[in-house]
Amino acid sequence: MAADGRACAYARSVLRIIDARTGKPVDAAPARRGLTRIEAHTEGFDVTALRVLLVADLLVRALELGGTPVWALLDAERQRAELRAGAAALGIRPFEDGRDATSGLGEAQVLHVVREGGAEPEGVRVTVAPVHSEAPPEEADPAALRLALLSRRRGVPVRLDVAALADAHDTLARWRRAVAAWAQQPSRPIPDEVRTELRAAWEDDLDVPGVLGVLRWVETEPDLPDGARFETYAYADRLLGLDLAHDLGTPA
Repeated sequence: MAADGRACAYARSVLRIIDARTGKPVDAAPARRGLTRIEAHTEGFDVTALRVLLVADLLVRALELGGTPVWALLDAERQRAELRAGAAALGIRPFEDGRDATSGLGEAQVLHVVREGGAEPEGVRVTVAPVHSEAPPEEADPAALRLALLSRRRGVPVRLDVAALADAHDTLARWRRAVAAWAQQPSRPIPDEVRTELRAAWEDDLDVPGVLGVLRWVETEPDLPDGARFETYAYADRLLGLDLAHDLGTPA
């Protein structure tokens, strides 16, 4: 479980993100309760552009979980309608139009989310590696597609083939069934060490695969009560946005 360094990161509760310009980590929210602006830059509509929006969505969720107010913008050169429709299908919350935002709101930090080799705006840049798609994403279950895109760190290219989508679909279905079953047991608090691991992962340059690894451990750890498993998955889903409680109330 937790390494000492990660426990310290959780104690500070600061999301650190690698600035692609310098290769060094910066605080995503340098001022306590200060506004952070997140601007997603896209150049057209494809799966990599959706991954850019997904990373921006994760940044918004992670900062809001830490109590930071966020202003999320989309700066799209073209195909905005397609981007917005694709983002909505993936559970990405709506972004304001960045081209209409001519002035700031006194934000303490600005994070620009861009694809590798793409736009180079002034300020902190968060780069997203490409998606190599071998399966038509329009035929994929949107939630499974979201999980498949979350399964690699943002700087690692994703190969989106039939096997990857099938694995994501099976994992999502298993977790949703498990969450529905765990919900029937008495609630128990999330163990402190598990909460620490979750926060340390996503505050370490948005290490979402690390978060998923904690959930896999929680799924099978024999000493955890089911009520604690449920609360852990519900808490992590506030970041992941996978609708893990989807099967609650459905017949077994």
